[in-house]
Amino acid sequence: RISRSALSAPMKIVFAGTPEFAAQAMRAIYAAGHEIVLAFTQPDRRAGRGMHLQASPVKEFALENNIPVLQPETLRRTSSDPQKKAQADEAYERLASTEFDAMVVVAYGLILPQEILDISERPGRFGSFNIHASLLPRWRGAAPIQRAIEAGDAKTGVCIMQMDAGLDTGDTVLVSSLDIAPDETSASLHDRLAQLGADSIVSVLDALQQSKNMNRVPQPNEGITYAEKILKSEAEIDWSLSAKEIDQRIRAFNPFPGATGQVGGLVLKLWDSRIPEIGAVGSTGSVGDVLGFSGDGVYIQCGQGVVEVMHMQKPGGKKIDAKTCLQSIGVDQKQLHFLSKE
Repeated sequence: RISRSALSAPMKIVFAGTPEFAAQAMRAIYAAGHEIVLAFTQPDRRAGRGMHLQASPVKEFALENNIPVLQPETLRRTSSDPQKKAQADEAYERLASTEFDAMVVVAYGLILPQEILDISERPGRFGSFNIHASLLPRWRGAAPIQRAIEAGDAKTGVCIMQMDAGLDTGDTVLVSSLDIAPDETSASLHDRLAQLGADSIVSVLDALQQSKNMNRVPQPNEGITYAEKILKSEAEIDWSLSAKEIDQRIRAFNPFPGATGQVGGLVLKLWDSRIPEIGAVGSTGSVGDVLGFSGDGVYIQCGQGVVEVMHMQKPGGKKIDAKTCLQSIGVDQKQLHFLSKE
């Protein structure tokens, strides 16, 4: 159990995170009245058409609210790179000299060495908490949102986890679940889980502030799966797979890396899809054949069954309805065919 004597002052939090998913939790902690005394985030990265350096959403929020920010390239003080080692040393000393009650880590992108976790676990502190977007121990690792959709999971959720040195192996203190909708994309699920994660971490911090006990529940040894990082090489759809598998991949890879299919000499991005109702498609064809249109969508023959794709995008173009996209290629419908993955 985690407990503490009554607190009259806000919790003092060190926050570590990088993308919007993390920033949403950070905003919620701040809005709940807790004090964020220090923020860690990844170094600015080049992005966009101009490849300009861009601050992370966490850094942007920190600067707007006068929260000190550190951006080390690593937290490992054993680095052989003198510059990286100096950054890690500075981060360690800064954290060690900061007064705080707990550390919250959300999609930070750097591994926290044991010595960093040890600072957060000094007497009078609660340790480090992680917001993880899955129902642990299912989907430990880098891409739990995408892999849950790709696998066809019916449920997912958020675990607030007491961190240890392992990869998402710590005890859970709060588990919140939600259903994955049949038309769910990683983009839509990300937004729902970000809100759930923000609400959940505030609930944990509020409970600790109010001296309520939090049960630490060890993760079971059964049902462990790993969500490997999404690679761009996974984007190309293999049309010999079943319609169900293809539908899940298209939705899982929205927005990144964006599922692709090649037709009429063009590589198109496929943005969303569904399994059509029984009887909606009157004909069958060879794998990859375009069987017809469904209003603005398009039916494509798979290795087993048919998938309906609603939106596509040509290279350099905008996302538009699939029917308009295919008709703009200038190939007769009967000749439209998505090439099989080699």
